[in-house]
Amino acid sequence: MKKSDYTDLFHTGFSLDPKRTGLLVIDMQYATACRTTGLGKLLKESGQEELGSYRFDRIEKWVIPNISLLLDFFRKNSLKIIYVTIGSQVPDYSDLALHLKSLAETVGNRKELPNHEILRELKPEQGEWIVNKTTMSAFNSPPIDSVLRSGGIEYLIFTGVSTNSCVEGTARDAADKGYKCVIAEDACGAANEELHRASINNFKRLLGRVGTAARMIQELKENL
Repeated sequence: MKKSDYTDLFHTGFSLDPKRTGLLVIDMQYATACRTTGLGKLLKESGQEELGSYRFDRIEKWVIPNISLLLDFFRKNSLKIIYVTIGSQVPDYSDLALHLKSLAETVGNRKELPNHEILRELKPEQGEWIVNKTTMSAFNSPPIDSVLRSGGIEYLIFTGVSTNSCVEGTARDAADKGYKCVIAEDACGAANEELHRASINNFKRLLGRVGTAARMIQELKENL
C-alpha cells in the first residue's frame, strides 16, 4: 500500500492493555463545557451565543455520550479513571498561567465555586482520581505523572475539551514521557471543526493513535 505521509514509516503501533490503561476525562466542567453556565452563559448574555453553538452542540451530541460509554465500561471492569480539571485554587487566580487567567476569572472557574465542578452527567464516583491543573497540559502543574505511574498506568485514552488545547497539550506531553496514547476522537470537542480536526490529524501522524470510543471499548474487551 502506498504511504500517504512519511511519518507512516515510523509508527511502532501498540495494543491497549486494559489493566495498564487509564481513561482521562479532561476539563468537563461547568466553566466551559456547558451551554447554560460559565462560557455558554457569558456568550448568550452578550448576544454572541452563535460563537459557542458548534462547541456545545458537539459536547451534548457526541462528547458527553461517548465519555459516558467509556466510563461505564471502565467502571464495570474496575479499570482506572482519572478526571482532570482546570481552575484556580486561590481567590485572586494568581496561580493560573497568564493566558488562562482572564477566561477563568470571567467565568468563575475556581475551586469551591459552582463552575469548577464536573458536569453531573459525568460525575466522578467514589475512589476515582481527580487532579486539578493550572496550565493547559496536565503534566505542567499537578503531580499527574506520579499518580499515573503509581497506579501502574502505561496506556492512556484521552477525552474531553478542548481538543486543540488541554486535550492535545496533555496528550503530547504524555507521549513525550513514554505513555502510549490514544485520543478518542468522538469523545473530544473544540470551538470549531477546523481546530478539532487539525489537532486530531496532527496527533495521529506520529504522537499516538486516534479512534472512536466504541473502537477503544472493543479493543479493551478483546484484551481483557
